[in-house]
Amino acid sequence: MPIVRSVNIGPSQPAEWAGVGATSMVKTAVPGPVRVLCDGIVDDTQTDRRFHGGEEQAVYAFAREDLDLWGSRLGARLRDGQFSENLTTEGIDINEALVGEQWRIGTVLLQVCSVRTPCNDFKSWMGLSGYDNTGWVKRFAAESRPGPYLRVLEEGQLQAGDEIVVVHRPDHDITVSTLFRALNIDRSLLPSLLGIEGLGDKPRARAERYVAARS
Repeated sequence: MPIVRSVNIGPSQPAEWAGVGATSMVKTAVPGPVRVLCDGIVDDTQTDRRFHGGEEQAVYAFAREDLDLWGSRLGARLRDGQFSENLTTEGIDINEALVGEQWRIGTVLLQVCSVRTPCNDFKSWMGLSGYDNTGWVKRFAAESRPGPYLRVLEEGQLQAGDEIVVVHRPDHDITVSTLFRALNIDRSLLPSLLGIEGLGDKPRARAERYVAARS
């Protein structure tokens, strides 16, 4: 049964290494239920709102299985929340989830709508955490397993141990991994994003600009 293994949140705090001088990447697991609103989990923060947060990046999920994959390569077990994910999942391949797919977790209804793009702050965070971050952005991107950003369709509560129930799968084949590749690796995939219900505005705009430039 796919579940939320851990719910992770964190405040914004000063960080000289971060591009804006502060970071919310340090997230830790919380016990008990949390309230999830349209702009994210209550008491969680996104420091640089130019690139993070908002309704299309309200909740970020990453799989325990993928943390274990990276741990095997880095020679250490990564803790839940190490990649600054809000939800550490288990028992579901979230990178094969379809864009627009809907999940019921607790009383919250979530929708897959976008993907994380690795940045230099992520690289710095991994190095400060004691891991080899050489070429980290390229290494992370090459896997094309970024985990999805989730939109909140229905506010409510969830907690660690809650089942992840897939209540809707759209009729197309654009997965989280495919969306990441289209945005970051193979731009020829961008036209395939057009017309997908539930896709975030930013990736949709990227696809529209690409198509317009070639018409």
